[in-house]
Amino acid sequence: MSCPICGDNSATTYRPFCSRRCADRDLARWLNGSYAVPSTAPEDMEEAADAFEEALSRDALLDDPTKLRH
Repeated sequence: MSCPICGDNSATTYRPFCSRRCADRDLARWLNGSYAVPSTAPEDMEEAADAFEEALSRDALLDDPTKLRH
């Protein structure tokens, strides 16, 4: 079996990877979204846009405490 990152032979300890380095590179790809499958469904784009606008509003309130109401 070959390492899916670099193509070297896999090591038993890190299978299917050849080393800790390649295993960590694969994990980093998962964490940064490189393996994400983009969606073209309109409802997904609308949900993402709503979540983005909500986050921007929340950040704006945190940046200007005078806008916060108790």
